Amino acid sequence: MADYPKERKPAGFPDFIHLIDLASETVGGKILFATDDFFAPAENLIKSDAPSFKAHEYTEFGKWMDGWETRRKRIPGHDWCIIKLGIQGIIRGFDVDVSYFMGNYAPRMSIQAANLPEDKLQEFPERGIRMGAEATSEEFEAIAELKSENWNYLVPMAELKPGNPSSSHNYFPVHSQQKWTHIRLNIFPDGGIARLRVYGAGQRDWTATDPKEPLDLVTIAYGGLCVGFSNAYFGHPNNMIGVGSAKSMADGWETARRLDRPPVLENDENGILLVPGCEWAVFRLGHPGVITQIEVDTKHFKGNSPDRCKLDGCILTTQEEEDMIKQKWDLPDHKWKPLLPVTKLSPNQNHLFDSLTLELQDVITHARLTIAPDGGVSRLRLKGFPSSICLLRPREKPSMRFSVKTGFRANL
Repeated sequence: MADYPKERKPAGFPDFIHLIDLASETVGGKILFATDDFFAPAENLIKSDAPSFKAHEYTEFGKWMDGWETRRKRIPGHDWCIIKLGIQGIIRGFDVDVSYFMGNYAPRMSIQAANLPEDKLQEFPERGIRMGAEATSEEFEAIAELKSENWNYLVPMAELKPGNPSSSHNYFPVHSQQKWTHIRLNIFPDGGIARLRVYGAGQRDWTATDPKEPLDLVTIAYGGLCVGFSNAYFGHPNNMIGVGSAKSMADGWETARRLDRPPVLENDENGILLVPGCEWAVFRLGHPGVITQIEVDTKHFKGNSPDRCKLDGCILTTQEEEDMIKQKWDLPDHKWKPLLPVTKLSPNQNHLFDSLTLELQDVITHARLTIAPDGGVSRLRLKGFPSSICLLRPREKPSMRFSVKTGFRANL
């Protein structure tokens, strides 16, 4: 049995909330087990949207709550659940959100984690839709094989604070360089939690890649990350490098309408809109490599897709990246290598392009997508081959500061 941890207080407002939620249902996160789901099921913990409250809604078991809420415990022990991360990777911090759980939140919690190989995982009983239920003896027997009580503690037992009724976030940083696949959330002894966000970066074993099969080098699943953008009014650029196809416009990057667009729009002789200005997003690849194919998908953006786009790449060390973030990505133009020239885009359509680096075989570490004049893109895929060059040293704390153009609001 693992040593029981000492309590500690949560830290202040952190930078890691700009990273990826590795446990979200949108990236494949899944609840494997929960001791109790009486008032509200544990699946609510990993919903992608913010928690909500319905003042006058009740179920046959009690007050409707948008989170995980267990019954008032009348037997020895405490409640806990197991979450399989949708993206395996390095965890930088947690947000334990108890919004709207004012008189029934869990007063304390802790978080453990494990890196479990797929070939050693057995099939767990399907949970289905759970309410008014507790774990069965068969479920307890199946989950016992994981020996989760012995997993590593990423957050020792800590008090939770309710704060603002509609916005009660408890943040906990994590200082671990290890890859994790599963987490165990313990609440002491019972109660409710609205959402659990597991912020971090995906990680892939690049030594196991097929040298003949191109990979998406920018996807969040392999450690890709947006490190700067001009505008993110309706959707963050990290959405573009998410897992799977976009489910709606909310699952993409969408900017505000530029205020400098002319009163009457006109085309040039090539059918390109004569509109000043552009919006952009810069990404750090999961691994340095050569991009051979580019995918720009405007699915769901039917009346608000960009008129055109272009893509450039460059090589930056970790220090150079940090400098660029401070300078709001004012990188000299000659540093950027063109991967895709200015190209017309169509609404609600997936566009596939060959990269200009097919013959040059230029290795890049960062890519910049520029759209004009504004609009939305659901997915960006940069397929290619990882290179042995690696200029980015391992970082204890990845840069998570974002450059935002003056005059525009950023909804993160």
